[in-house]
Amino acid sequence: MPDWPTSFGYLIKVPHFVGGVRFEWTHRMLAGSLITLTLAIAFWTLLVERRRWLRWLAIGAFCTVIAQAVLGGLTVLLFQPPAVSTAHAAVAQTFFCIAVAIALFTGRRWVEEQPRVEFDQRRPSLFTLTLLSIFVLYVQLILGGMFRHHGMSWWPHVLNAVVVSFVLAWTAVRALTAYSQIEAVRRPAILMLSLLIAQLCLGFTAFLTRVAWGRTAVQPELPMVIATVTHVAVGALLLATAVILAIQVWRHVPVAFEERLPQAQHDPSVA
Repeated sequence: MPDWPTSFGYLIKVPHFVGGVRFEWTHRMLAGSLITLTLAIAFWTLLVERRRWLRWLAIGAFCTVIAQAVLGGLTVLLFQPPAVSTAHAAVAQTFFCIAVAIALFTGRRWVEEQPRVEFDQRRPSLFTLTLLSIFVLYVQLILGGMFRHHGMSWWPHVLNAVVVSFVLAWTAVRALTAYSQIEAVRRPAILMLSLLIAQLCLGFTAFLTRVAWGRTAVQPELPMVIATVTHVAVGALLLATAVILAIQVWRHVPVAFEERLPQAQHDPSVA
């Protein structure tokens, strides 16, 4: 029998579940199931959904999961190059955010409720802060992926964690102090702040197990694996929560644009 996974013929056969093979094979089976479910969601959305933009979003979700599968295959065939493996992780979390957004848009509360709207006159606006939060989280995701796959050192990821903490705390505190009466804004803001605290603790644990204690380990030890996987999972939840907060702020707290009248209308000396 050909060696795993150098032969394409062996890719379509069930290997012996020993060592890391069972994790890799389970990962592929879950990925195939995810593609099937996403195709079903896209097909069903095209049939029953009247909102055109949501139909396009469902198609985008399917295209994203296909891109994720392609990047996963390239990661295996090219023996995990840092750039491709990091792109694989980034696209995965992008798909997760799209799937969460589709769940939000198709929920009963989004469809049936009359949104409570309050205009935001502060600068920078809360919506701008939510977009900035998503941006710094994506940067952190890329830096973490490059470090995890040995593409760069650990310090850019740790340094950007300070930036992420500041921006996300600023965003959450602004949302809670100015718009706590709007439940759709308050709940994701509280969740984002809670996940941020948990993520910082997990990041410190992952740093200890991977850099401080596991530097000389021949194979990843169980504490390192658990800390890293949990850190990545909570990071995905944090990014999705930031996306949900941005959507809810866009709906409930739009930016107020002041009308600038000609100077002649404000100058009393002009007759």
